[in-house]
Amino acid sequence: MAADKKQPIVIKKVKGGGHGHHGGAWKVAYADFVTAMMAFFLLMWLLGSTSEGQKAGISDFFKNPTGIQGPGGASTSMIKLGGALEMPHGDDSRKKTRKPEESSSQQSKQETKAEKSKEVEKKDLDALLQILKKAIEKSQALKPFKDQLLLDITPEGLRIQIVDKENRPMFGLASATLKPYMRGILREIAKIIRKVPNRISISGHTDVTNFVKGYYREYEDIQQRVRYTNWELSADRANAARREMVKDGLPEDKVGQVIGLASSVLFDKKNPKNPINRRISIIVMNKATEKSLGLEERHSTTVSEVKQLIKVNKKAPATVDELKKLLPTENLKVR
Repeated sequence: MAADKKQPIVIKKVKGGGHGHHGGAWKVAYADFVTAMMAFFLLMWLLGSTSEGQKAGISDFFKNPTGIQGPGGASTSMIKLGGALEMPHGDDSRKKTRKPEESSSQQSKQETKAEKSKEVEKKDLDALLQILKKAIEKSQALKPFKDQLLLDITPEGLRIQIVDKENRPMFGLASATLKPYMRGILREIAKIIRKVPNRISISGHTDVTNFVKGYYREYEDIQQRVRYTNWELSADRANAARREMVKDGLPEDKVGQVIGLASSVLFDKKNPKNPINRRISIIVMNKATEKSLGLEERHSTTVSEVKQLIKVNKKAPATVDELKKLLPTENLKVR
């Protein structure tokens, strides 16, 4: 009987408590994070390598990707209208969006206009140079001194240099007193350049010869005796030239600068004591030089005589009176 009894079957269920498999959801989340970070750093790199103009263009594109204004276009309103008409923003509603290519085109036109203006101004200064050369040849007062008159075009404008000669100085020794013929030269030059509106710069130059010791000058403004040097002498000579030209009708406001440079800018650097280093330099300044000195326009109106000026290259006026007929107005603006 005991042998016939069956043993009970025991089923033991073991609940998993170890590190079982949880699935791959975390891998997807991590991949998304890495992708987002890569996109972020790529965006930072792109923003760092673009110009301000490109950034503005990108911004305009995202404001209105379709480029269409009005119904159906992108809306920048705070109230999302689904691309319909935007609510007006005061004065902003009257502003028109300027395309980048329009701004670039306008800037290009301005640059072209400025370049043309410079070219025209250069041609006019060249024409004035020819007038002066012809006047020197024809003038009874200037012709004997043509070897002391040097004319050229510089980045600052038309330069007229009156230089000393060994036996024909412009001033007395160590003095700012003009010689009689120097007065005549300055008067004839003033008659011509007073006809153009450009301002002039007058600078005085000396050689390297220094004054003897004990040469002083009384200055009332500082109430003391100061040693007189080439700096004071060159400035006094430049002012003497200015006074002589103004006396003969050159407008006061036409003089934009008067300076003394002593021997700091030598004409003959190899021979610092050469008389040619003692000179008066008169520059008919161009617009760029006037602007760099902070000088404003002298005339609000323009009288164009450019064609007549250029004709002088073919037929030179014989006298200063003919030059006056060529340039008939005091307010003539060469442009």
